[in-house]
Amino acid sequence: MKLFDSELKVMEVLWEKGQTSARDIVDILSNRIGWNKNTTYTVIKKCIEKGAVERGEPGFLCTALVTRDEVAQSETEQLIDKMFGGSSELFFSSFLKNQGISEEEAARLAKMIQEAK
Repeated sequence: MKLFDSELKVMEVLWEKGQTSARDIVDILSNRIGWNKNTTYTVIKKCIEKGAVERGEPGFLCTALVTRDEVAQSETEQLIDKMFGGSSELFFSSFLKNQGISEEEAARLAKMIQEAK
């Protein structure tokens, strides 16, 4: 599932707070990033259309239908497909070349790789 940055702002609220009324999402995003009511409702509607959010009653209660991990996995897969031809090895190689890692991080990654086999 591809979510745009604006949609992720709504999802962040739901992941943090759990089921939340649209009015409360409006208030939170107004304080955090200065969105107005119409903008927030438009983005909530897009999240509903994509199947990421469910609308309930009373009070236009919003519930996340996807987890942060599901979205992160989808976004990562899309990035690897788009930028690295689907190769996790090329992605990881590029990451290491550009970011570098400490010995401690390398040991943790080696352990994760071992456990994933």
